[in-house]
Amino acid sequence: MILRIDFDSETPIYVQIKNQVIEGIAKSEIEIGEELPSVRALAEDIGVNMHTVNKAYNMLKDEGYIKIDRRKGAVVSLNLNQSIEKFREDLDENLYFYMAQCFNRNISKDEIKLYIDKVFLDFNNKENS
Repeated sequence: MILRIDFDSETPIYVQIKNQVIEGIAKSEIEIGEELPSVRALAEDIGVNMHTVNKAYNMLKDEGYIKIDRRKGAVVSLNLNQSIEKFREDLDENLYFYMAQCFNRNISKDEIKLYIDKVFLDFNNKENS
């Protein structure tokens, strides 16, 4: 598993780790049943504190993306705990905010659609890999 951490980003490192694992699962770069590196190993690999990786793994566990097994460690499970209704509410709220930012920056509806198509294709290409 290769993570690209931007130490200059305003996004906290634990959020970057969490987001990249979720994206990796969506792109089939990380498979269901795959064991993730131990907290200690990943922390050493990317040069961060173990508590940072632990926080990311706990968030992934709480959201149902991984399970923690005493023998195997963190394993991708994709047992999403959040109800689809709650997820859609969160999606609507967050998308509305991002759309407001696009509107304020004069990003056109067509540009937004192109970006959405590109991202969807990135995740949909996992079947062709």
